[in-house]
Amino acid sequence: MHHVPDSHLNSYCRFRLALTEDQPAIKGYAEDRWAELADARGGPVEVSLRLLECLHSRWVALLQSLTEAEWKRTFHHSELGPVRLDQNAALYAWHGRHHVAHITGLRERMGWK
Repeated sequence: MHHVPDSHLNSYCRFRLALTEDQPAIKGYAEDRWAELADARGGPVEVSLRLLECLHSRWVALLQSLTEAEWKRTFHHSELGPVRLDQNAALYAWHGRHHVAHITGLRERMGWK
């Protein structure tokens, strides 16, 4: 569960960089190694859920303020090349739904309420 807030926090920062700099260079990160850090391995899931909720509140406010021209701004990802903000927003909307589906499926298979 800690992966989603980690990933979305990185994306939120990338949005802010793209809105304040001209085509900023964005470095990918080792998601698997982030997952091995102590806060992700042993940290309470509730903390990550609260972080994600607050982060999404800020991110939505930012996204709702964007002009058509701002949605077309880009950053340059070290692994993907140029990425437009509208494309990145679509990717992260999918990303959240993707992981919710994983969790929902696991709950159903395990009979968790």
